[in-house]
Amino acid sequence: MSYRDALPSPAELSPIELDRIIDTALAEDLAAGDVTCRACVPREAVAFGKFNAREPMILAGVGVAGAVFHRVDPTVRFSVHKKDRTAVNKGDVVAVVEGSAHSVLTGERVALNLLQRMCGTATRTGQFVEAIPPGSRTRVTDTRKTTPGLRALERYAVRCGGGINHRNDLGAGVLIKDNHIIVAGGVRQAIEMARAFAPHTLRIECEVDREEYFDEAVAAGADVIMLDNFDDDQARAVIAKIEGRTPRPIIEISGGVTLERMPKIAAIGVDVVSVGSLTHGARAMDIGLDLDVRA
Repeated sequence: MSYRDALPSPAELSPIELDRIIDTALAEDLAAGDVTCRACVPREAVAFGKFNAREPMILAGVGVAGAVFHRVDPTVRFSVHKKDRTAVNKGDVVAVVEGSAHSVLTGERVALNLLQRMCGTATRTGQFVEAIPPGSRTRVTDTRKTTPGLRALERYAVRCGGGINHRNDLGAGVLIKDNHIIVAGGVRQAIEMARAFAPHTLRIECEVDREEYFDEAVAAGADVIMLDNFDDDQARAVIAKIEGRTPRPIIEISGGVTLERMPKIAAIGVDVVSVGSLTHGARAMDIGLDLDVRA
């Protein structure tokens, strides 16, 4: 399969945004060209290499890695052996690249950086998703705690791991947090002002860090209520207050969420668990590019 066939659809990942990310990363790495290739790699050398998974992981960004090489040199051939969203084992060949050694070596680091980071996010997301008991309504979502400039890739990687995305940016939804509440003069005031201002297409979400704020948010008609750093007993107590209520606000929990807590959170009846560490705490996965070079 070619890298183009493995790229996310435009609906999943904007090609304009992908080009921007790749161009920025290549410009950073190639500001002065590749002095090592110029010094010791024959111009006519051809490289053949395999991307090998050196540990188990969930794949995300294989087509993105291919797009890096295509941007460096359209004649480089990149064949995908394992698609995004696939769970692979140690030793599996993910993709193969072949072409000018100068071009392959020039694009290697950027391709690996993006691929390893995206696989790390997908794999960590998959761990949280797997921790939810079957049949639960609880869903795992990311946050805006993303790497500056790489949000589009990291959010796509979350989806590859089975998670969903929270709001993409500050204009994508109303999320009233503690500092908004302070400035607005209270929970009810903030929600009422947001309701009067926001388009009808946007939900009103309010973060609360204490039970009395939860009660105010329910009374004010918040569509979504985020429980900030509530422990399991606190979350269970406030959710019990709205059982049978119509309409019932969506309940999200954030802060202090671990893999071990996920089954308990799901049992309480939480709808959404937002986990910042899906992106900011994900470890880059170990993927190697092993080359053979022919003159």
